Amino acid sequence: MTIIDGKAVSSALKESIKEQVATFPEKYGRVPHLTVIRVGEDPASVVYVRNKEKACEAVGIRNSTIVLADTTTEEELLNLVRALNEDDTVDGILVQLPLPAQISEARVIETIAREKDVDGFHPLNVAGLWQKNPHVNPCTPAGIMKLLASIGVDPKGKRAVVIGRSNIVGLPVAKMLLDANATVTTCHTRTVDMPSITREADILVVAAGRAKMVTADMIKPGAVVIDVGMDRDPETGKLCGDVDFEAAKEVAGAITPVPGGVGPMTIACLMENTVTCFLQRQP
Repeated sequence: MTIIDGKAVSSALKESIKEQVATFPEKYGRVPHLTVIRVGEDPASVVYVRNKEKACEAVGIRNSTIVLADTTTEEELLNLVRALNEDDTVDGILVQLPLPAQISEARVIETIAREKDVDGFHPLNVAGLWQKNPHVNPCTPAGIMKLLASIGVDPKGKRAVVIGRSNIVGLPVAKMLLDANATVTTCHTRTVDMPSITREADILVVAAGRAKMVTADMIKPGAVVIDVGMDRDPETGKLCGDVDFEAAKEVAGAITPVPGGVGPMTIACLMENTVTCFLQRQP
């Protein structure tokens, strides 16, 4: 059984990005610039944004973080995004989710310029993924595909099951697996008799947002299990995923831990997307 080390894979990717970025001042006169907006003091968002700042520093990308009060209005945030869209010194814009209730996440995502959408959430980037047109891949699904490649797993001809149907993880990773010639089944927390479906999966991706929802008896022996969840174990209070890791690792052929699996890859792929957006804007 293999524990898939997302930290090691992400470190290698970031080192490659660092080497690439180091050549940019001579080639382009500057390095990529990522601006992150955080609205409010959600504890998880504070940690995520801090990790993004550290990643930018590690790879040599310029980072600006803008923190707004949780009383910020939707129009105030949209006006800030519009100003950043017009700022030629900014290559990537990320608005940290979730947002306060008075702000529509959909409107914010739509307002970010497509060419600066490092999250890959803009409707035109989503459409590009599904229509196989130029686009920016969403970070977490892209990271999942890199983790599979890192352990030599080719999805071609394999049965993949994705639990989750969000536009951020579930649907795009299902599409990427389909494009990699896997046979893909998507399901969700209300799927009837889910274990009978998951037990057929050679690759099982779980992005349901429910702590320890997937138990060992739901996993095909030898399957690759990718756990996107991040929650607190109701019994111990420790960080855990959507998969009961300790039980599942006795069955799976390979599995991602929580933390240390998918999370580091999401941030590494964000750095990669920032470089991509920068390069696409060069004359």
